[in-house]
Amino acid sequence: MSSPAPARSSIDPAEVERFSRIAAEWWDPHGKFAPLHRFNPVRLGFIRDQALYRFKRDPQARRPFEGLRLLDIGCGGGLLCEPMTRLGFQVTGVDASERNIGTARAHAAEQGLEIDYRASTAEALVEAGEPLFDIILNMEVIEHVADPGEYLRSCAQLLKPGGLMIVATLNRTLKALALAKVGAEYVLRWLPAGTHDWSKFLKPDEIRGFLAGAPVAVDGPFGVVFNPLTGKWTESADTAVNYMMTVVRDAA
Repeated sequence: MSSPAPARSSIDPAEVERFSRIAAEWWDPHGKFAPLHRFNPVRLGFIRDQALYRFKRDPQARRPFEGLRLLDIGCGGGLLCEPMTRLGFQVTGVDASERNIGTARAHAAEQGLEIDYRASTAEALVEAGEPLFDIILNMEVIEHVADPGEYLRSCAQLLKPGGLMIVATLNRTLKALALAKVGAEYVLRWLPAGTHDWSKFLKPDEIRGFLAGAPVAVDGPFGVVFNPLTGKWTESADTAVNYMMTVVRDAA
């Protein structure tokens, strides 16, 4: 990265560099980010359902979220930003890697989509007095930051009263170690070796603890599992590996 991080920053430079090295591959469905491409449908469905409920929008509308402002923090190459834009959100995509942002901007331009992409951090947005967001997507990011508590609290500060944040991450269990770390990286080779550090996986109670005292209500976890027979991800009661949680800021 050519721009220095702000004084308050939870970013892990090693993690930023790791993803920067493979930034050009974000939109290759058969490349290093193939698992995210397979994961995207269930993520998108969960986000859409939660947002429809929270903001009382018409599920039959082509662009049901017109007028709502969305932040995708740790957006990578924009795999969620683009479909969220198509659903009507005014999208801001933020990532600590300038290479990721460059890839995201180029792909959005090719698709004719207007997305506000920035190489920045959650803490920098807070310090700059960024206008608040209706919804924040915090998907598979928190396990890659140096200070997850500081990071998550900064994200929560960016929510409007009544706003919704969705957090997706990996549980620190032996099952997750076997499947998401050893299995995915070294046996099946779905992910480059070293993508994840199992010690940084987070239990749902830790997510709640990070936000204790903040003016938010935390719900979940909601499990997500992979079926090797169908090759698809689905929502599940099993939260031992992948899970999502919702964070709603108290109304003013």
